[in-house]
Amino acid sequence: MFRNFILLASIALLAACTPPEVTRAPLANDPYEATNRSVHEFNKRLDRTILRPLSEESGDLVPRRVRKGVSNFASNLSLPGMVINDVLQGKIEDALHNTTRFLVNSTFGIGGLNDVAKEMGVNERYTNFGQTLGVWGVPDGAYLEVPFKGPTTERDFVGTAVDFAIDPTYWLLNKKQRRSLMFARIMSVADDRYSFGDTYDSILYESADSYAATRDLYLQNHAYSLGETTDEDYIDPYE
Repeated sequence: MFRNFILLASIALLAACTPPEVTRAPLANDPYEATNRSVHEFNKRLDRTILRPLSEESGDLVPRRVRKGVSNFASNLSLPGMVINDVLQGKIEDALHNTTRFLVNSTFGIGGLNDVAKEMGVNERYTNFGQTLGVWGVPDGAYLEVPFKGPTTERDFVGTAVDFAIDPTYWLLNKKQRRSLMFARIMSVADDRYSFGDTYDSILYESADSYAATRDLYLQNHAYSLGETTDEDYIDPYE
């Protein structure tokens, strides 16, 4: 639901340092604002009634080590799809890097449960088909808020569907294994919601306008990830 939203949530601490009035960021291209706001309210209800209770329950009952292992497992199985996108973008070095990470964690990391590659300095180089379309010259398009997914853009929304279609890991698994992978991804989202609970809540329930805050923080981070803003214009979210 909020896979891309995690990076957004991590900079929500900035909200405590800014005035309650929220203004639209210069990067915002939001012609569907009325519809987006309706979807945003739906996603907030989904978070309030399902995701937040699930995350709190699992976070309190399941040991941190186990939750981390499940998240590592889900993350590891997303790497083959990233490798395909690296190749499509012409980034052969990144493709080899992510392939190495996948092989190391799948073997020495016991199927990806342990992030051995990170300890070796082989960190994930994240990419997706939305970025591939950007490399091919496809414009970002308008801002969207999508049910269950959260904030995105028109280009990245199309990219999400293509990522699912070209994901070799998913199509090579049998039905039982697919269910296990889906469960792992759901629990990974729940773990992120638990770990960043305060920052999620500050955006969704404490902002003067949670929709505008979500949109503008997402677009700021999105532009930075695409290299459209400089380091001087960007504030480290983790700081």
